[in-house]
Amino acid sequence: MKVFDVLNSDNFEFYAAKHYKNPSCLDIKDFKDDLARFKYINRLLRKYETTGVLSERLILNHLIIVYNVFEIAAATRMVFYRVAPEHWSTVKTFLLYLNYLKTDQKKEVSTDLYVAKKLQSI
Repeated sequence: MKVFDVLNSDNFEFYAAKHYKNPSCLDIKDFKDDLARFKYINRLLRKYETTGVLSERLILNHLIIVYNVFEIAAATRMVFYRVAPEHWSTVKTFLLYLNYLKTDQKKEVSTDLYVAKKLQSI
């Protein structure tokens, strides 16, 4: 079994560091700031779930930055690890919109039609 076959809290940061590709990163603080984006995405998805308020542009911004500083396949794996499973359909819709996820990936996860409609209006 390889070290990164299964992501967990013990190896997540090592996996992230291995796939980090931010040329403007000057120190560990920049890396930690980029990792914190997963927390912000989760917070925005939780807000959408509880209040119905979708900050689609802010979520898009955070996702774009994540995908700009991590390798695409690794970023997708980290997003689905860090985002709570109850928010997977919402995040899948964003990733499909951004073309970071192919339609044949994560088939078991449905898409959020409300989110899809909001994203089409952008």
